Amino acid sequence: MFDLKNKKALVTGGASGIGAAIVETFARAGASVWIADRDEENGQKLAKTIGGTFLSLDVASDSDFLRAAEAVGTLDVLANIAGIGHVGTLLNTAAADLDRLFEVNVRGVFNGCKAFVPAMLERQSGSVINMASVGGVIAIRERLAYTTSKFAVVGLTKALALDHSHTGVRFNCICPGRVETPFVMARLQEYPDPDKAYREMASTQLNGRMLKPEEIAAAALYLAADESAMVTGSTMILDGGWSIGK
Repeated sequence: MFDLKNKKALVTGGASGIGAAIVETFARAGASVWIADRDEENGQKLAKTIGGTFLSLDVASDSDFLRAAEAVGTLDVLANIAGIGHVGTLLNTAAADLDRLFEVNVRGVFNGCKAFVPAMLERQSGSVINMASVGGVIAIRERLAYTTSKFAVVGLTKALALDHSHTGVRFNCICPGRVETPFVMARLQEYPDPDKAYREMASTQLNGRMLKPEEIAAAALYLAADESAMVTGSTMILDGGWSIGK
């Protein structure tokens, strides 16, 4: 396993789902982990379990991030994982829906970088991992606002990598397909036939199953570790072949 000993990491959206899996994986690899989330109950529980620190934070708030930077100090790894979704085409997506997804999915990444990257640049060391989506490299039907926001995350990541290519700070994004998060699995139970609903949702991925949060966390661990020193500006696609089509 990759070693993160003596590294300090902060994970937004770290109280549940993919973020929690990344928190646990980083902690097992030896990192000192800060869990940044609005969900204080689950965040505190996880922090206690891994011996980390919980930090109440709304990624859409630049002032929250500035306070976080003062409390945490310089990071070795910033994982911008928090994000939200929206179902809809142009016809049933309001401007407010688009604004909200950009506020969280795009501005949240920008705010995190704005708060923590300057110190990384000064030290000439650090890894920034942004959560995009397969919807950041191909369009997803009836996900207009979500797809648009995730394309923006991919573009933001590449722009950061290009602008700071000789600094020792790396910027990459992970682009997952559908994932078996607790939220998704709970939604499946609302269908008359949860197993059938699962198969239909997973059918976009060529191997016929969804990803597990731990599989995405493994990719994040690689990007956080020194072994990925030559990886920057990348879109790491973990989608079971969805993006190559059928």
